[in-house]
Amino acid sequence: MQRRILLGATVIGFMTALLTVLFMNTSVLAGSNKHVAEAIEHAKEAVEHGKQGHADVLVKHAEGALKHAEMAQKEMPNPHIAEGVKGLKDAVEHGKAGHADVATKAAEGAIMHLSEVK
Repeated sequence: MQRRILLGATVIGFMTALLTVLFMNTSVLAGSNKHVAEAIEHAKEAVEHGKQGHADVLVKHAEGALKHAEMAQKEMPNPHIAEGVKGLKDAVEHGKAGHADVATKAAEGAIMHLSEVK
């Protein structure tokens, strides 16, 4: 009887420790990449509108993506984030000039780089 109780307590303790470690790791990763994830989402919206020729809407989303990418860069400097920022700045610049096709390609490049952030 005592053996079963001890085994049960050990299993419960182990499972609790395992779940705690998994939860903590997920929280840390989500917190450090929150701005990167937001930047990617806005950049994807920019690309969608750029493909439709809506340069003005592309600019709004690219500016939102740029804001998040710059915040991510401050929190965790990374060469991929830096390249993403550069691409988003290009997307905004070309979008404001009405070059939806060029701006779309720049936003796609930014997504590629931001997706590489670990």
